[in-house]
Amino acid sequence: MDHFEYRDGALYAENVPVADIVQRFGTPTYVYSAATLSRHYRVFDDALAGIDHDICFAVKANGNIGVLGVLADLGSGFDIVSVGELERVITAGGDPARVVFSGVGKRVDEIERALEVGIACFNVESEAELACIDALAQRMGVVAPISLRVNPDVDAQTHPYISTGLKENKFGIAIDRAEALYADAAVRAGLAPIGVDCHIGSQLTTLSPFRDAVGRVLDLIDRLAGRGIELSHIDVGGGLGVCYRDETPPTPAEYASAIADMLGDRPLKLILEPGRVLVANAGILVTRVALLKPGTAEDDKHFAVVDAAMNDLIRPALYAGWHRVVPLQMNTHGGQTRSWDIVGPICETGDFLAQGRELTLAAGDLLAVRTAGAYGFTMASNYNARPRAAEVMVVDDAMHEVRARETLADLMRGERRLPFS
Repeated sequence: MDHFEYRDGALYAENVPVADIVQRFGTPTYVYSAATLSRHYRVFDDALAGIDHDICFAVKANGNIGVLGVLADLGSGFDIVSVGELERVITAGGDPARVVFSGVGKRVDEIERALEVGIACFNVESEAELACIDALAQRMGVVAPISLRVNPDVDAQTHPYISTGLKENKFGIAIDRAEALYADAAVRAGLAPIGVDCHIGSQLTTLSPFRDAVGRVLDLIDRLAGRGIELSHIDVGGGLGVCYRDETPPTPAEYASAIADMLGDRPLKLILEPGRVLVANAGILVTRVALLKPGTAEDDKHFAVVDAAMNDLIRPALYAGWHRVVPLQMNTHGGQTRSWDIVGPICETGDFLAQGRELTLAAGDLLAVRTAGAYGFTMASNYNARPRAAEVMVVDDAMHEVRARETLADLMRGERRLPFS
């Protein structure tokens, strides 16, 4: 469920007509619904009632400070992969003590800053990183809480670019190496092994790979306990999918039930790192049709050129991601009804938001790209020297600009000609 709906033929975000947002902020613009975001968090949290747990939102899915602030106010923790994401969380009011730090290439300055603010845990992804964190923690006179991110070699049955749990993926430590590394970590003065972490991929639409991976991790925990290494938490990552088109992902309740069954009576705190499932349907990308380029009678390829592009939403080009595209106003004009490819102005054949969509369109029409709240703006770029879109948060009947549209001056800030040219 989300809070984007038609009323008298017009698309609303909560109690604001989306066309009013466009009138004020222009296009392309990302529009988020605070009510949808809050509802999705609470549904996920409620599904885990009775289980000692901590929800750590995956900031990579949507790092807007307005979005993070809503989640922080709801009591969310955060999963980060860079010091930039850490600073965003702190600026948004998040508690560093509720932050877990993932990622295969943490820099020295990033580790130092995380130690300085006192994050909850480092998810360590290599032997080299383990040694680095130990050395830095000892130099700073602190003890770093760590878990090992183990790679269980489980196929998540998702797009290969967002699969992270196979042995050929760069992530984590092979599960058959983990016991030895935990034994090593346990005797290092700068480290406190407190948990184990596993994340097998994103946009999971079935529970079987997840059960397989968690089962292997629980076996590891039991073996470690037998060696006197007692862990206090298991971090099962995120990745629960959403419906973009016709997927039928598990519900949060089904997901939570599977976890509870597997944990049994083990005294472990559960940490989860959901991202997409919380924010995807809480956001849309609004764009305007610049012009129509219909094909000939012999050519059935018809293009609707819009002012959003692959630099604004790269998922269709990068992952062959499918997004529903709907008009802001139900058809009330004599536009052309065709099977349209919705394309942007960037000089790439891969610059499309959708292909083969049956729509009635005219130049100037406004369209909403649905389920765009996750991996939308956060993956945006300035390719073709295009300023990035505005971001707007709707709260009931009010609209709030949570990121201003970039200007051309923003694009060139920090650049300069050679001094002798």
